[in-house]
Amino acid sequence: MPVSLAGAGLGLRRALLDALIEAPAGAFDFLECAPDNWIGVGGRLGDKLAELSSRHPLSCHGLSLSLGGPDPLDADFLRKTRDFLDRHHVALYSEHLSYCSADGHLYDLLPIPFTDEAVRHVAARIRDVQDALGRRIAIENVSYYAAPFQALSEIDFINAVLIEADCDLLLDVNNVFVNAINHGYDARAFIQAMPTARIASLHIAGHFDEADDLKIDTHGTSVKDDVWALLGFTYATHGVRPTLLERDFNIPPLAELLGEIERIRHLQRDAA
Repeated sequence: MPVSLAGAGLGLRRALLDALIEAPAGAFDFLECAPDNWIGVGGRLGDKLAELSSRHPLSCHGLSLSLGGPDPLDADFLRKTRDFLDRHHVALYSEHLSYCSADGHLYDLLPIPFTDEAVRHVAARIRDVQDALGRRIAIENVSYYAAPFQALSEIDFINAVLIEADCDLLLDVNNVFVNAINHGYDARAFIQAMPTARIASLHIAGHFDEADDLKIDTHGTSVKDDVWALLGFTYATHGVRPTLLERDFNIPPLAELLGEIERIRHLQRDAA
């Protein structure tokens, strides 16, 4: 059976495999990987993943289901994903509230129009995914730079999908901060409008300051002070949730990442 998540986790990247295996006990509370990048991987890498998942709770964050897309869901991929989640006793599976394919892969996570029709479309697909995986999933609020159409506000769109699909939320605090700057809304008001009971976990990451009014969600730098402050506000508003530090490139030595893990833990202790 899946184990529960708690505390502060770290993204499992291949460049960190050996360091994670050798890390002292208690250095992090859980790991998260993208099953899309690990399904079918065997040999030395597969053995290391199995070792880590046997020692640490594992969450999974999908990349390619394309929940908002027009193409049929990939039943074979869903079957393989379910097998992966079961084999590694994954505590939580999440995917992006976006799409990445339309008659072929688009190699990006693209925003869904904020409309009632899109709510019904994506919610039906999330329900199908939950049925196929035999588990409840969480959807992540994504960063975006241009919105195709907004009949609803982003807040109303996300809340409507959560209710219609009867799924949970992976609240990405950095994405809220980035979108708030880029689209001119109040990040704290957005956080407050998210439904506490639906929040399964949180993500936090670094971003690039292109300009005062343009932030790029890169996952390639340390977390900014304003985002740390927003994470603390999120805990104060909704209570402590398991929180994942994402770092996808410019990956520093593990010790530096563990310093950020400790900062998450410090904020969690303060909130508790």
